[in-house]
Amino acid sequence: MQFIVVYIREAHALGDAMHAGSMEIPGVEVPQTYGERQDVAQACSAHVDFGGMQVLVDSIDDAVEKAYWAYPDRLYLVGKDGMIAYHGLQGPNGMRPEELREAIEEELELMD
Repeated sequence: MQFIVVYIREAHALGDAMHAGSMEIPGVEVPQTYGERQDVAQACSAHVDFGGMQVLVDSIDDAVEKAYWAYPDRLYLVGKDGMIAYHGLQGPNGMRPEELREAIEEELELMD
């Protein structure tokens, strides 16, 4: 099983209604190029411990975010068959890691 993080558009960009503007969440401009988005994702990875998970970066046209309705964050499990085995509610309040854990356990049972 592989766990990854996909960095999508910044939820706390300067000028955005959700910008917290605190020392814990440094303000960033909305990236205009893929290179800028990569830089912001790298800065995010430096502030957030993703536990060694690989961090991928969505394209500047937000293709992954749109396909998975991922903004501002969401948990997904893709099964061995390539189909969505679990999709959580919109985060952060809809994040239910225990539901994801249960879905992982069910998927592993199917693999036995």
